[in-house]
Amino acid sequence: MEQEYDIIVLGTGLKECILSGLMTLSGKKVLHIDKNPYYGGESASISPLEELYKKFKTPGPPKSMGRGKEWNVDLISKFFLSTGESLLFIGRCLCNVLLIVLIEMSQMVKILLHTEVTRYLDFKVVEGSYVYKGGKVHKVPASEKDADASDLMGMFDKRRFKKLLLFALNFDIRNPRTHHDVDPHKTTTRELFHRYDLGLDVIEFIGHAIALHNSESYLDRPCVETISRIRLYSDSLSCRNTSPYLYPLYGLGEIPQGFARLNAEYGGTFLLNRAVDEIVMDSGKVKAVKSEGKLFHCKQLICDPSYVPNRVRKVGRVVRAICFLNHPVKHTHDVSSCQIIIPQTQLNRKSDIYISVVSFAHNVASDGMYIATVSTTAETTNPEKELQPGLELLEPIVHKFVSVSNLLVPNEDGKKSQIFVSRSYDATNHFETECEDIKDMYQRLTGTELSFIDFFKSVDQ
Repeated sequence: MEQEYDIIVLGTGLKECILSGLMTLSGKKVLHIDKNPYYGGESASISPLEELYKKFKTPGPPKSMGRGKEWNVDLISKFFLSTGESLLFIGRCLCNVLLIVLIEMSQMVKILLHTEVTRYLDFKVVEGSYVYKGGKVHKVPASEKDADASDLMGMFDKRRFKKLLLFALNFDIRNPRTHHDVDPHKTTTRELFHRYDLGLDVIEFIGHAIALHNSESYLDRPCVETISRIRLYSDSLSCRNTSPYLYPLYGLGEIPQGFARLNAEYGGTFLLNRAVDEIVMDSGKVKAVKSEGKLFHCKQLICDPSYVPNRVRKVGRVVRAICFLNHPVKHTHDVSSCQIIIPQTQLNRKSDIYISVVSFAHNVASDGMYIATVSTTAETTNPEKELQPGLELLEPIVHKFVSVSNLLVPNEDGKKSQIFVSRSYDATNHFETECEDIKDMYQRLTGTELSFIDFFKSVDQ
């Protein structure tokens, strides 16, 4: 094995594997080391089921759960925003993905398609997108047809919502005629909503269930961001009228493995179940990684927070509950998968509560069984109790596994040390915030923005 590498990556979490894949595709010599015997790190899918019970130090599983090898349980559950139509990248996608051709793709789907890692993956459309209001779950309306049928709004609110939706879908940042006297960089989202005379209930589900903001601060930022998010959600929904989300068959752990195969195909090297003894520095800059007595030299290092606890700081906590159900979630029309968002204002909280549901239909559970994950940012000294409104929507629950993890961010940007550390996974159940971290790390690593078209032009050359 060679001892000199351009980049060493520690950990096989989703973000680390994506960055490793991008670096390998651009011609860098990459070594990937993981202290665990499996792919995925913090975002792994656990199989067989017996391993999950061991991880949480719980007796089981009972025989009623079926065969353990039929289960693939995500430690962190997140969905991908898909999108509408386009022929832009069909030539790069050779697999059985339900949404292959896209124009304004979600960031994660762009990454998956552009790197061609989708050759190793199959996806299924999530069957429902819901929002909680007044003790019930309601389908999220994101089209004129949905708005007409929605019980979230009265007649006048429906008209106002449809006008805003039409404005967002026709909006083109390059064409001032579509701005209708709205300055997208100066007009705040609050001012935009006031312009359309939207009620507080409508603002709530637009901001949190369609635009997927996780705090109220977006209201006082330029409206161009929210317009773009509304359009992304609506375009994602346009190709399938059930929901705008995708989920990989066999669980999220398939994605790091897909990138591992891609990396190997382009010359990357992987070492699993390998202890990291030391990160060797020289004049404040990374020089090598010492692993089981061997020294591997590198110019740059990418890693998750667990490998460099002295280079990260805690900014919060995330609480998650993985729940096993033997029934679909009530009031969701018996779908096999769905997303539910409980906006913070419904519970007088500062953070939304997120619920993602997958099932046997995704080859992650035994026949007739469902896996629901409830997550939020902890705000009290009793984090599990904060999940209760979400857990009540899932009753009865066969088994529940609760974890509380620290939300960690790097202390510095890594430009001096050349050590680039990813952020911990947040409480949201979609990947858009994680993509921002990937793009930010890529920019600091290379000094250039991650432009997918430019990147793959250079790769093709």
